[in-house]
Amino acid sequence: MMHPEEIRAMNAAGLKDTIEVARKEIFNLRFRKATGQLADASRIRAARRSLARLLTVQREQQIWAAYEATMEGEV
Repeated sequence: MMHPEEIRAMNAAGLKDTIEVARKEIFNLRFRKATGQLADASRIRAARRSLARLLTVQREQQIWAAYEATMEGEV
């Protein structure tokens, strides 16, 4: 589990790659649960929350970039 400070320190490309890995992890956990091979079902919840944190920080960065772009035009 990554903390928001660690996630915010990532660049956009690294964040995108980490989001893709998190989505694949969730898929694999759900597949293992469906086949009865997952011993700890709470890992799915933790993975979903981790993905939500990643997506939230990504959206924050997009909003901030849009804000900075509009502020450059006003100067």
